[in-house]
Amino acid sequence: MPETLQPAAPATSSAPRYSIVVPCYNEQDNIVALAAEILGVTRADPAFELIVVDDCSTDETRARLDAARATLAGPVRIVAHQVNSGQSAAICSGVDAARGEWVITLDGDGQNDPADIPKLIRMLDSVSAPDARPIICGHRTTRRDTFVRRLSSRIANAVRGALLRDETPDTGCGLKLINRQAFLRLPRFDHMHRFLPALVRRDGGSVISVPVGHRARQAGVSKYGIHNRLWVGIVDIVGVMWLVRRRFKPTNNEEI
Repeated sequence: MPETLQPAAPATSSAPRYSIVVPCYNEQDNIVALAAEILGVTRADPAFELIVVDDCSTDETRARLDAARATLAGPVRIVAHQVNSGQSAAICSGVDAARGEWVITLDGDGQNDPADIPKLIRMLDSVSAPDARPIICGHRTTRRDTFVRRLSSRIANAVRGALLRDETPDTGCGLKLINRQAFLRLPRFDHMHRFLPALVRRDGGSVISVPVGHRARQAGVSKYGIHNRLWVGIVDIVGVMWLVRRRFKPTNNEEI
C-alpha cells in the first residue's frame, strides 16, 4: 500500500507549507492519474497545495484537467502558459505561483512516484540546520527508460559532476524539494532545472540526495532525446560554470 503523509502540525497561517509543482506538456493520458496519486499521498492535508503548470499543450491536457477537477480528492491549481516555453519556465511559473515555504517538483509524465514525496520531507525534517535551506534531490537508482535516455543521462551526469562538482548523482530526476525563497534567488535561464543543485551550491546552500523509485512511461512520448538533452546539456554546463565562477560574496552592509 502506498505511503501517505501524516497530517502536519497546524500552520500559523492559511498558507500551505509545501507547494507541489508539476510541469507538463502534452501529457493528456498521464496528468489526471498523476494528480490523483499526488492528492492520495497528501490526503487533502492543508499543509500541501498542488499546482499543475500546462506549458501550452496542443493536446487535451488542459481540458482533461479541467474536467477532472470536480472528481479529484482535493483542489488543483492550474497555471497555463500562453506560449510553449519549456520545462524550466514551467517550473519557474509554478514556483512564482506557489504559496508554500517549500516547493516539491515532479515531472508530469508520471515516471516520478508520488509515494516518494514523504522520503524527501523526512530528510528535510532530519536536517539539523534547516535554515541552511538545502535542496533535496531524488536519485533514481533503477531507471525505467530507453537505452538512449539512460546512456545520455549517464554521460551528462558524469560530465556535469566532474565539471560542476554539484554533489548529486542524478540531477535529471524531476523529484526535488527546495525552499521557495532560495529558488527565487537563483538565476533563470532555459534548462536551469537540470542544474538546480549546482545553482543552490553557488548560493551557499547544500545538496542532499535521496534514493527514489522510477517508473516506466505508461502513455505519450518523451520530450527529450540525445540531441536536445545530452548535447544541449553539455553546452549549458559551460554557462553554469561561468555563473559559478562569477558569483560574488555578499558584504555585510549597514543601513545608515
